[in-house]
Amino acid sequence: MTTDDTHERRLVGGWEGRYYEDFTVGDIYKHPYGRTVTETDNVWFTNVSMNLNPMHFNEAYAAETEFGERLVDGTFVIALAVGMSVIDVSANATANLGYDEIRHHGPVYHGDTLFAESEVLAKRESSSREHVGIVTTELRAFNQDDDLVLSLERTPMVLKREHAQPSPAKPTGWPEGIGTQPEDLN
Repeated sequence: MTTDDTHERRLVGGWEGRYYEDFTVGDIYKHPYGRTVTETDNVWFTNVSMNLNPMHFNEAYAAETEFGERLVDGTFVIALAVGMSVIDVSANATANLGYDEIRHHGPVYHGDTLFAESEVLAKRESSSREHVGIVTTELRAFNQDDDLVLSLERTPMVLKREHAQPSPAKPTGWPEGIGTQPEDLN
């Protein structure tokens, strides 16, 4: 690897997610990276979760239903949408307190591409833990045709910035001593 001698090398922190103070009621975050749902996703999730509804794994059965084909397991859709929101909503959560008002507005099929957004509905200080606040968001997932397929309310406890400890040399999730260290830059 070569470096340009005219530029100083330095460790720069990456995106660490939002802290409690960063949330404002009414803000909407359009989460990056839509995700196409594959048949493999559906089959694996259905098997792992032991969902025995033939609508998810039996093509002949599903073909005779009003949908005419297999549907993606709704709990997979929930897991995927929540996962898509982590980068903006709960990368700094210490716990998820609840998922409420879960609604499946339309079916999801193999090959659909889902997109998710979250709107901040409420926030408050925790009454029992000074290092976190509680944030409630509405998570909405849409397919490639802009059809709303899922909505739910999600309430995580989110760290306050003053209690976070990541640094450019040791971001969240990295063990100490891995990769470029500050002393490597001298």
